[in-house]
Amino acid sequence: MSLTLRISLIVVCVLACLYVLRRIRRAQMEIEDAIYWIFASTALVIISIFPQIPDFLSHLLGIRSPSNFVFLAVIFVVIVKLFSLSLEVSYLKQKLKSTIQNVAIREKELEDAEKGEES
Repeated sequence: MSLTLRISLIVVCVLACLYVLRRIRRAQMEIEDAIYWIFASTALVIISIFPQIPDFLSHLLGIRSPSNFVFLAVIFVVIVKLFSLSLEVSYLKQKLKSTIQNVAIREKELEDAEKGEES
């Protein structure tokens, strides 16, 4: 892995961590989500500092270049995160739908009860 790529990874990861910490301080991000990004950034910094890790893993997996391994690993992690976010969005959509239905039923019951009192 080239020195330029290693330095770039370290700089971008440090900036990403600072950005995440800033969002946490402003209460714009939940700590659970921030932990994921801080962990991912830390892993990339470790890979940048110790290039033997991607060298070994790329050789083990039959990938020609350690930088290709790093890109592949990042893409894989992003896909896993995207899948977990899709699951969360689906759950929240279902929960929202259920809540809206419950509110509509209660409003209808209140409306019927008010009509019953008027008679």
